[in-house]
Amino acid sequence: MKLWGGRFEKDTDALVEDFHSSIAFDRRLYKQDIQGSMAHARMLGRIGVLSRQEAEILLRGLDGLLADIEAGRVEFETGAEDIHMNIEKLLTERVGTVGKKLHTARSRNDQVALDLRLFLREEIDATKDLLVRLLRTLLELAEKHKETWMPGYTHLQKAQPISFGHHLTAYVQMFLRDLGRLRDTRRRLNFSPLGSGALAGTTFPLQREAVAEELGFAGVTLNSLDGVSDRDFALEFLGAASILMMHLSRLCEELVLWSSGEFRFVVMDDGYSTGSSIMPQKKNPDVAELVRGKTGRVYGDLMALLTVMKGLPLAYNKDMQEDKESVFDAVDTVKKSLSVVEPMLGTMQVDKQAMARAARQGFTNATDLADYLAKKGVPFRQAHELVGRIVLYCSKRGLALEDLTAAQFREFSEVFEPDLFQTIGIEHCVRARGLTGGPAPEAVAAGIARSREILAELLR
Repeated sequence: MKLWGGRFEKDTDALVEDFHSSIAFDRRLYKQDIQGSMAHARMLGRIGVLSRQEAEILLRGLDGLLADIEAGRVEFETGAEDIHMNIEKLLTERVGTVGKKLHTARSRNDQVALDLRLFLREEIDATKDLLVRLLRTLLELAEKHKETWMPGYTHLQKAQPISFGHHLTAYVQMFLRDLGRLRDTRRRLNFSPLGSGALAGTTFPLQREAVAEELGFAGVTLNSLDGVSDRDFALEFLGAASILMMHLSRLCEELVLWSSGEFRFVVMDDGYSTGSSIMPQKKNPDVAELVRGKTGRVYGDLMALLTVMKGLPLAYNKDMQEDKESVFDAVDTVKKSLSVVEPMLGTMQVDKQAMARAARQGFTNATDLADYLAKKGVPFRQAHELVGRIVLYCSKRGLALEDLTAAQFREFSEVFEPDLFQTIGIEHCVRARGLTGGPAPEAVAAGIARSREILAELLR
């Protein structure tokens, strides 16, 4: 008979049994379920609901069950529905009738809310650790490439020259924001719902705050209805995970482009590339492509849970069983993606010469030429139009701006002087942009230093 079966006159239909059961996926919450159960048992012993001996029996039984599960000696049953009922059933088989007392003053509703919070808290910490490794690798690469010139792009068209270090620190800023979102998500989820019961708390004099403190929470949830029905913390994690994956996807998209024959900016390490079954010459950036593709999975996880939650009345509804697969999938996908992107970046080869050649193409110094005129007193809109005509002239003849002589420049305007050639040199274009956040090497170095400070602050 089911642990809840006293009110029923016949067994659950076999089809419903399979449809209803969640043990196939929520089994991975076994550690959190036992952790919460042990804290609950200790508290029941302290308030006299259990004798000291009964509490010790339950704690020894739960500890032994945890060891056996981790050693692979335990088989879970579909008929026991979920991880909570499986743990209780297995415990009762081991310790006898006292095992049936564990669920006193507790519901599966507050139990699962607790387990998921414990799980996500641990996984957020693990995700943050991986993200920190990626940030440190990006900062090291940026430091190394402060003077590796490359074209910056808008609309995927060459725009202005920057450095590779400057480009990489743009991703540093993105991932620092991701780290902050994960930290904030963890802070908001770190409240214990245990004691909310099914929806209305309990008549037993529970020590909610003491249990919360024992489990490492900052406090307890303040409304029993919200305590069991809230999944904002899961949605917030999925939102933060989606934005993080979007940033990874953008980075990987650029790696795919940069490793192509059309760019040749980077060469991916053999360990993070694959070949073709038919074309012997191929070296494909499959790891970057897969991360880009897996981003859609995490978006889907977020949308799935948002859709589940959007029409639910208070308090708990069975629909909420669908939260775990989305959370588990997002956790696994984000962690695997971070795990491969960091060493992929650390092992790739950067072709400085190819980047520099590309920076000298596409009139990336045209804005600097317009700025030169503006500094000579020419209204910027007029300077913009004049440089546009010079670019058109050069484009039709297959020339770069640097290929024109001083005399040819003066045919367009008497304002031009020989010092313009210093202004439009690619290296000068980058070095001249020393404002905070700019691509000049000293600005990039300052940005790296400040980013390291922010990283340290986020880890406190």
